Amino acid sequence: MSIHSLPAPRFGRELRTTVVLAGPLVAGHVATGLIGLVDSVIAGRHGTDTLAAVSVGTAMFWLPLMIPMGTLMALPPTVSQLDGSGRRGEIGAVFRQALWLALILGVLLFGLMTLGVHALAPMGIAEEIRPGAAAFLGGIRWGVPALTLYYCMRYLSDGLHWTLPTMVFGFGGLVLLIPLGFLLTFGGWGVPEMGAGGLGWASAIVLWAQAIAFFIYLWRSRRFAPLRLFERFDLPGRRHISELLRVGLPIGITVAMEGGLFVATSLLIGRLGPIEAAAHQIAINLSGLCFMVPFAVAEATTVRVGHALGSGLGREGVRRTALAGLAVVLATQTCSAILLFGGGSALAGLYTNDAAVATLAASLLLLAAAYQFPDGIQVLSAGALRGLKDTRVPMVLAAISYWAVGMVLGAWLGLGLGWGPRGMWIGLIAGLTVAAVLLGTRFLRRSARIDPQPGLPPAHDSAAVAG
Repeated sequence: MSIHSLPAPRFGRELRTTVVLAGPLVAGHVATGLIGLVDSVIAGRHGTDTLAAVSVGTAMFWLPLMIPMGTLMALPPTVSQLDGSGRRGEIGAVFRQALWLALILGVLLFGLMTLGVHALAPMGIAEEIRPGAAAFLGGIRWGVPALTLYYCMRYLSDGLHWTLPTMVFGFGGLVLLIPLGFLLTFGGWGVPEMGAGGLGWASAIVLWAQAIAFFIYLWRSRRFAPLRLFERFDLPGRRHISELLRVGLPIGITVAMEGGLFVATSLLIGRLGPIEAAAHQIAINLSGLCFMVPFAVAEATTVRVGHALGSGLGREGVRRTALAGLAVVLATQTCSAILLFGGGSALAGLYTNDAAVATLAASLLLLAAAYQFPDGIQVLSAGALRGLKDTRVPMVLAAISYWAVGMVLGAWLGLGLGWGPRGMWIGLIAGLTVAAVLLGTRFLRRSARIDPQPGLPPAHDSAAVAG
């Protein structure tokens, strides 16, 4: 099926809806990416060892976080399908159970990161990097429960087609982090210089500020009042939490495997020395910032696909929502590829005054430009599959793509053949390309099982896809 086979007005409306829904999500994710950029710029100005330490610490922070973050991604398709099928009265109960799940996951992750501080030496991280990385993790871990709760509240709002809070609170955190990060890293006004550890504490403070602000917003907003989100206190319930885990845990593992490919690459490069680690941190931070855009569009596509399925729009309606997301992603990835290909040297110079680090980072950004299209297509396909609540098989496909292909090839080229960071990045390109093919094919096959005629009861369509 092609875009040209769809009635132009209907596809145009869907395209506009996707753009309007994704716009604030893109802004919110870019704000999150800019927080990482701010961390890297502050650390780079403090010193190459500090930047390398933050690179390793950030990798060890995000790798375990991806499982609870991905698990909570079960909330948007659940909420959007309830909304599309006219069952809004059930959303409040689901959300309260999701809050319990988010809190439990956050506490477990805090404990894991506490133990992870002691894993730097066994992992072979360069000795001069370890103290700063440990200090960064020691600070930022206190913000983990806040972040899981924040994601739960954000996914509720996103699933109801209200994405503006994601943008507002995302940029609010960025505005707070800039002065706080500089103050705690470099010291001043009676505050001691804390280096990488200061950035960790600043990030934790920002995460709690964002979570508290989002809670107050949901509590007092008239938009959410009919849902009665906080009308009563519910103890953890097995049925709702089990359903969220059934759908969400494979998403969490999938997200962790994709992000883990990048994180493991960072950790392996961290064994090569501070110059390689710092250059990789610059390149991965910039490419990660570009990734925020298709990732946001994929989240919007999840909501639109789930809503179309719940509304009983049939096969063409579901595919139309996915194709609209694909059109947006292809446009955004074109811009990202041009930016990384043509501006690599200038962008690297924003992070560091070390010529060796900047030169290596610029060369890695050329490789980052090469994987923009497969990266966008694979994340969009995964988002569309989440809208169908199809998560288990995509998890297996992700394992094959990211690890059996991407990591194995990258480790062989980068470490086995001595190609260094460039070899590792070639592995990333291969893994993402395979994922784009497998996940895109999976969506076409799964959406083909939906009854082609719109207007059927939503349960009919849901059952067809869930099988």
